[in-house]
Order: sequence, then C-alpha cells, then structure tokens
Amino acid sequence: MFQDDLINWYNIHKRDLIFRKDKDPYKIWISEIMAQQTRIEAMLPYYTRFLAEIPDIETLASIDDERLQKLWQGLGYYSRCRNLKKCAQVCMKEYGGKLPCTKAELVKLPGIGPYTAGAIASIAFDERVSAVDGNVLRVFSRLFHMTQDIKTSAGRKAITAKVDESLPDTDRISAYNQAIMELGALICLPKHPHCEQCPIRKDCQAYHYQDAETLPVKSANKPRKIVKKKIYIWISGRRIHLHKRPETGLLAGLYEFDAALPDQYEDLLPLKPYTHIFSHVEWHMDAYAVFTDQWDADYKSTAEIDRDYAIPGAFQPFYQQVKEILK
Repeated sequence: MFQDDLINWYNIHKRDLIFRKDKDPYKIWISEIMAQQTRIEAMLPYYTRFLAEIPDIETLASIDDERLQKLWQGLGYYSRCRNLKKCAQVCMKEYGGKLPCTKAELVKLPGIGPYTAGAIASIAFDERVSAVDGNVLRVFSRLFHMTQDIKTSAGRKAITAKVDESLPDTDRISAYNQAIMELGALICLPKHPHCEQCPIRKDCQAYHYQDAETLPVKSANKPRKIVKKKIYIWISGRRIHLHKRPETGLLAGLYEFDAALPDQYEDLLPLKPYTHIFSHVEWHMDAYAVFTDQWDADYKSTAEIDRDYAIPGAFQPFYQQVKEILK
C-alpha cells in the first residue's frame, strides 16, 4: 500500500516546523491560513510574531482591527486576517472559545473552506477526513494519472473522491494528510519533480508513463487587467501623509498614499516605478515624493508608521524609498 510508504517517508523526512510541535488546533488553524498564498519558509517569522501577541482565540476575538492588520502586514490577502477575527468571535460565542472538532462544523466558520477544515479536523482531532489543496491535487492527479481539469468543479471533485478512498484509519490520518502535502511541497513539485526520490514512485502512474510534468491538467488563467496609477507621497518636515482606504474592496481598511498632488508643494521627486500583481489585476505605478509645507493630523512619522499603520505590499517599495530619502 502506498500509504505505508508515504507515511514512513514523512516520519523520516518531514520538515521541523514550529506548528508541528503539538496538535494545538489554534496553532494549526493560524498556520494553515497564513500558508495560503504564502511559502511556508516566508510565513514562519510572521507566524511566530503573531502567536507571541495573539496566543489564543479569546485574544484574537478582541484584538483591535488596526493592530491585527499591522501584525499581518507583509502576508497580503488581508481578508484572511479579518476572517480570523470573525471566526474567533463565532468560536467565543458558539463554541466556548474553542474551535469545533469536525470538518462539517469547521467549514461553517468565516474564512475556513473545505481544505482548512479538513486540515484542522484531521491533524488536530484525528478525524478521518481529507484535506485537499493544490499539492494534494497535483500528487493524486499524477499518482492515478487523472486528466480532469483541476480548475473545474468536476475535476476537483473526481480527485477529492480518490483522496477520500485512500484515507487510512484515524490513528494515522494526521500523518497521512500531512505526508501528502509534504510530498507535494518537497518532491512532487509543479515543475521538475524529483521523481527518483519519491517514496511512492512504484505506485505512480505518471512515473510509469514518464509524463508527470504534464499533470495536473489546468486550464489557462484569464489575463489580468492592467491598471495604471500615479502615487504621490506627501512629505511635510519628516512626516508622511497617509489616509485609510475604504472598508470594502481591494486592500480594505489599510493605509495608502495620495492619488493627487497637494494644493501647494515645493518640490517633486520621481521614485522608481513598481508593478504590483494581484490575482486578477496588475497595478503599474509611477510614484513621486512630494515636499510640501501643508500640515494636518494625517501626517505620521516613519516610527509611527512602522509601529502602528499597515502599509500593504503594493505601496511598500515606495515607502522604503521615501524612508531612504528621509534618513
């Protein structure tokens, strides 16, 4: 059975990750949400900092929104941290300050989809359920040579059914689900998979046919919309003008610089252009440092910004350039 070979490999070769030290559902939940759209290695410092300040569901449910977003700065997709707080508040109200222990209950919570629910339920609570993410779709499409398009509901459903058929008993479900994910992260890579190092290659149909890189089948993404923007960073003295974005829409509730010149300014310094890529749109931005003698309460020092205000990644390159100018 490939399951035995896979779990044995995982027990020997798994990465020594901080959130695998115990089966704490809260830590597993936070790590899974942070790892969405973010490499594990990149998110670890954020995870450590987040847990140090927000160690439990009760603290998360009551934390100030702006502090939460500041702690999340650098991870992007800020709706994830807003949903974390909403979820924590539901847990406080309906589950006694704990996460529910079944996939069926977890998936009802804000920001928790089928994969995250399955990961928490199986890893923390040993429930015999699947946790199907992109890594798992890739591994199983190759293992069973499944050619359905994984971007379609039918394709994902077919592969998920195969995963569900493969699940071991509850005493091994935690290791098994993590092993599939780990195999996808370390061996069964999207490009140039390390097939000769794979512990289940003898069972893998794609290895037999020598066409692993053709799988999974995935329809092409729609072209991203391109939006051209001009950014004006107003500087008065050694302070920078900020304002808060609307509470809905892209980068909701975060802080940004201005989209127009002030009424009066003394000098205009072009900054290095930057293109920021979102999942569905690209912002092609030109930016300027604008020196003015205007003043209001929305001008903040760099120390205040670094401590208190969440500047999204889209604007960080310009902010860092201005910090260099102000040194």
